[in-house]
Amino acid sequence: MKNKQKEKEIKWIFFLVMAVFLIFLLVPVCRLFLKSFEGKEGLTLAHYREVFTGRGFLTAFAHSLVISSVSAVVTTILAFVLAYTIHYTNAAAGYKKLIRKAAVLPMLLPTITYGFAIIYSFGKQGLLTQLFGRQLFEIYGFYGLLLGYVIYTLPVSFLLVSNTMEYVDKKFSVVSRIMGDKPFSTFIGTVVRPLLGTLGASFVQCFFLCFTDYGIPASVGGEYEVVATVLYNQMLGSIPDFNTGSAVAMLMLLPSVLTIALLHYLEKYNIRYHKISHVEISKNRIRDVILGIASGLILLCILSVFLVIFVVPLVNEWPYRMEVTFEHVKNILTDKSLIGVYKNSLVVAGLTALAGSLLTYGAALATARSKLSPKLKQAIENISLITNTIPGMVIGIAYMLVFTGTPLQNTLAVIVICNVIHFFSTPYLMIKNSLSKMNASWETTAILMGDTWLKTIVRVVTPNAMATILEVFSYYFVNAMVTVSAVVFIAGARTMVVTTKIKELQYYTKFNEIFVLSLLILFTNMLAKAVINYVATDRKKKMEESGL
Repeated sequence: MKNKQKEKEIKWIFFLVMAVFLIFLLVPVCRLFLKSFEGKEGLTLAHYREVFTGRGFLTAFAHSLVISSVSAVVTTILAFVLAYTIHYTNAAAGYKKLIRKAAVLPMLLPTITYGFAIIYSFGKQGLLTQLFGRQLFEIYGFYGLLLGYVIYTLPVSFLLVSNTMEYVDKKFSVVSRIMGDKPFSTFIGTVVRPLLGTLGASFVQCFFLCFTDYGIPASVGGEYEVVATVLYNQMLGSIPDFNTGSAVAMLMLLPSVLTIALLHYLEKYNIRYHKISHVEISKNRIRDVILGIASGLILLCILSVFLVIFVVPLVNEWPYRMEVTFEHVKNILTDKSLIGVYKNSLVVAGLTALAGSLLTYGAALATARSKLSPKLKQAIENISLITNTIPGMVIGIAYMLVFTGTPLQNTLAVIVICNVIHFFSTPYLMIKNSLSKMNASWETTAILMGDTWLKTIVRVVTPNAMATILEVFSYYFVNAMVTVSAVVFIAGARTMVVTTKIKELQYYTKFNEIFVLSLLILFTNMLAKAVINYVATDRKKKMEESGL
């Protein structure tokens, strides 16, 4: 009877999770799909024909493929250098810690800010342009997008490569050297080869993030039009065309399908070791110095772009009146409308983190701590893959079509739901992996002792998973604070968040406000991560001390 109760409880959780994705993912995407075929006299392919025969789309699509591919290659190489410095050199521990923190710092800022930072750093009157005495490159177009995309995707690529490199067994490097292999052969065979799957996954992820991002091309795209700007102009331009825009949105899903297929294919290149040997890294002063300097230069180049965000709001009028003043910051922080937008962002981020943590925890319990059939578990796994690759812009447009005219229109609730669905994949995998590593017999033991499955989850499993749950909360909170691609389509005048406000301020060239709001997001995310990390670390210590 108790076993049946257990099955009943987990089935309720499973069906609740599936209902959420049925209503808020499948239905909106299906509505978008149908909209792309709607015509005055019924179903038609005219909108797709218009997309392919129009001048702008194919050129923009080709631009997106080229810039996304180049950016993904550059980012993966740079991420590899940073990760290699941490895991294969004898650089100082403090320096390695600095690399880890600095490499992921851009994640705490919205991508739309990257473009403005590039303009004020490398433009004709930019901060770095003045320091170098000349403009280093043309910021509008290919090179501006390349720099912005590399900054945007480096944290993701670094985390992927570094996390995998941590589990590469260095013992094989020692064996290779003992057997007389040349340094390059050892490097390829014992470092690159085990990482091929991850490096390929890094390329795919970075490519997809660049291909679907709207924030960076919105500010530095210039005449180098990409698919994301075409889609935005179709849906929210001076003359919106929802049918053609829906067709463009559906075509943006093509990379999603290819991404899922490629990630599945790359899985076979992942090498898993039964045991990781702790081997002392060989001493090589030249290698350590070269890679240490290279990593420092990479991070200096990237982080220096954001220096201007701290400078511009503190001068009278950039770049003509350079007297230091706090007047701009004071005016912005006392502007009730801007503070209202910031409060909206905090509410959305907090509710997204709470709802997202509950949803991902429920989904992970169904796949990692239940006896549900493999087919039911695979359904959640497939949802994870889909949400990982579906563009935020596509979700935002789908929500705009489905929820316009409903009680959810222009509410913070629809933004929260959109964020929870959009960012589901990574938090779900984090919790699932954590639950999978826990003692599998806890529930069985509890049943024998007379406890229900739910009581076991609440009293035993959840406390042990709390550190990971807090990490998931942090992930959702930070991403909800910085996202723009989806919410730009569903945020209204009353429900505007900081990132959509920044987009609005761009039209009025109010860069002081843009940078101060960006700093508010940065400091908020840094504070949130610091508090959550402290609580999570404290939680881990208590669990270790209690012997669980």
